[in-house]
Amino acid sequence: MIGRRTLLAAGAATLAAPSIVAAQGSRVLKFIPQSDVTVLDPIWTTAYVTRNHGYMVFDTLFGSNGKFEASPQMAEGLTVENDGKLVRITLRPGLKFHDGTPVLARDCVASIQRWGKRDTYGQTLLAFTEELSAPDDKTIQFRLMAPFPLLPQALGKPASNFAAMMPERLARTDAFTQVTEMVGSGPFRFNAKERVPGSQVVYERFADYKPREGGVPDWTAGPKIVNFDRVEWRVIPDAATAAGALQNNEVDWWENPTQDLVPLLKKNANINVFVQDPTGQVACMRLNHLNPPFDNPAIRRALLKAISQTDFQQAVVGDNPDMFHVPAGAFCPGTPMASEAGLEVFKGPRDYAAAKKAILEAGYKGEKVVLMAPTDFPILKALADVGADMLTKCGFNVDYQASDWGSVVTRRAKKESIDKGGWSLFHTFWAGGDQLNPVGHAFMRAQGPATGMFGWPTSPALETLRDQWIAASDLGSQKKIAADLQLQVLNDVPYIPLGQNFFNTAHRKSITGVLDGFVTFWNVRRA
Repeated sequence: MIGRRTLLAAGAATLAAPSIVAAQGSRVLKFIPQSDVTVLDPIWTTAYVTRNHGYMVFDTLFGSNGKFEASPQMAEGLTVENDGKLVRITLRPGLKFHDGTPVLARDCVASIQRWGKRDTYGQTLLAFTEELSAPDDKTIQFRLMAPFPLLPQALGKPASNFAAMMPERLARTDAFTQVTEMVGSGPFRFNAKERVPGSQVVYERFADYKPREGGVPDWTAGPKIVNFDRVEWRVIPDAATAAGALQNNEVDWWENPTQDLVPLLKKNANINVFVQDPTGQVACMRLNHLNPPFDNPAIRRALLKAISQTDFQQAVVGDNPDMFHVPAGAFCPGTPMASEAGLEVFKGPRDYAAAKKAILEAGYKGEKVVLMAPTDFPILKALADVGADMLTKCGFNVDYQASDWGSVVTRRAKKESIDKGGWSLFHTFWAGGDQLNPVGHAFMRAQGPATGMFGWPTSPALETLRDQWIAASDLGSQKKIAADLQLQVLNDVPYIPLGQNFFNTAHRKSITGVLDGFVTFWNVRRA
C-alpha cells in the first residue's frame, strides 16, 4: 500500500506540477502552503495563510514568544506614566519600508487605528484609549482612560488579525476595504510580478531590513535573521502530489501534510515531521446568525446534541489519541482559562433522532442550510464533510457548496440572505494561542452585525462577561468568569467548538532553524 502511494505521489508530482524543479539553490526556499493566498491584506481577513504571508511582508511593534510574552520588535522600548494611563512607545532607529521611506510614528498610529477596527484585541485596546497620537516621528503615544496592562500583548499578538505596521498612505484605507499594494517593513518583499493565482507566490529578502539586536529568535520575538534571498510558495492542493514533491526534493517544506501521508513521510530518512504549534488548533463550526435557521438560538442549542467532536477530529488527524483532545470548550485545553463547565453536552453517544426531534420542536421549517466547503484545503474539507453528514442526519436541508478556500474567505463576509448568495455555516480552525483568553478570542465576540465578525452573533451577556474578565484583578476571578463565559457560549452558540487537534509540518532535514509556532521564514537556513 505504501509503495503504491509513493509511486502515485511521484507520478502525480511529475504530471500535475511540471514547473517544479529540484530545490537545489541554497539561497532559494520552496514551500507548500496550506492553501493559496487569495486575500493579501492581513487586516481584512483572519485566514491564517494570509497571516503567514503578512508576517513576511509586515513587521510588528512587539513580538511574542512561545510563552505568549510580549517583547519589543520594531519598538525600541516602552514607558508607562500617570498610573498606567500614559504609554509611550519609541521606534528603533533605521527602520524602513519596502518603498524606501522611513517608518514614522504616524505610520504606526494609522496602522493601529485600522487594525483596531477589525481585531478583537485591537477593538478592546482602542476602547480603553482616549487619544492615540504621534507627538514626534519616533514616538507613539497612548492616553488611556484606564490602565490596560495587556497593551504590549495586543500589539504583539502573533495570530490573526495581527497589528501589521504599514505606511500611513495604505493604513488610511478603510478597514473593511482590502489593501492590495504590499508595502511593509518586514524581512521580505512581496514580488507582485511573479504572483500566479492558484499556483505561485514569491517573496524576496528585503536588503534594508534591520533585525532587532540581541535576544533569541522565538516565535515572532527576537531577531529576524533572513538566510534566503528568495522564498517561493508553490500551491499544490493535491496531497499526494505535495508528498511526492517533498520526497523528491522538488520542494523544501510542506506546511500541513495530511494525516494519512504522515507515516509515509516519517519513513523518509531525509524528512523531519513534527508538531510545530504545541497549543494545537481548535476546530470550529461558525454559524451565521443573520439567516434562518441559525438565527434561532433554540435551533443552535439543539444542534449541540448531535455534535461528536471525536468524529470531526478523527476525520482530520486519524485515530491517534495523541493528536487530538476532546471534549474541548471555549478556551484552549490545557491552558489556565480552560474548564469542564457545560461540556457534558458533548459527552456520551450521539442520538441523531433525538436531535432531529429537538430541532423540529425548536422551530426548524426546512430552510436551506448552505454549507461552504473548501476543496483545496484538505483538513477543512474533512470537517465540512463530517458536518454535512451530521446536519443531514439531523434533518437539515443541506446545500453543500464547494469552492476554493479563498472564495470561502471572501464570501463569508457577505451578510446577504441565502437567495442572494449568503451562507449558513462553514468550518475553520483557530490556533490554541488565539483562544487563551476572552480578549483575543474572536469567535467569542458578540457585537452584532454593525461591528461584529462574520457570523454576526449578538449577545450582551457575552460582552458583559468579557468586560468583567478584563477588569478582574486576580487569576482566580478570571477563571471563574471564564467558566461563566463558556456556559454562555454554549447557551448563545456563536460558534461550536469541535475539539483540539495537533497538526504536523514536514521539511527536508537539510532545512534547519524552523521555529515553533506557525510557519515563519526567518532563522531558517539550509545546512
